[in-house]
Amino acid sequence: MAHGSEQRIERSQLLKGVLDLATLAVLAEKDGYGYDVVRRLRHHGLTDVAEASVYGTLRRLFSLGLLTSYVVPSEEGPHRKYYGMTAAGHEWLNDQRTQWNEFQDVINSIVKTSTKGEKS
Repeated sequence: MAHGSEQRIERSQLLKGVLDLATLAVLAEKDGYGYDVVRRLRHHGLTDVAEASVYGTLRRLFSLGLLTSYVVPSEEGPHRKYYGMTAAGHEWLNDQRTQWNEFQDVINSIVKTSTKGEKS
């Protein structure tokens, strides 16, 4: 069983596989700027998500045409670049939600089945 930093590495590997989905899911709720997306992901429980990973994900999803962006002036500092979903982004998110649910069902089935034969 992994402990300490090994456990964080495993979790970060899992996060890499679902960060696109999680990012689009929070943006489907409402548009947001980079750190706002980070904060919302952390609020949902992804407490160890790295800011740099989210910013990179936002840029990549934008370049794929899944997100749109616009700038909003801010009185507290520099202008903020907001991201919102495109029609293609909504379609991709719906497809990925279906795939995620199917994948989750398969993994849950494997995990539940594999524990039946273990000795205490």
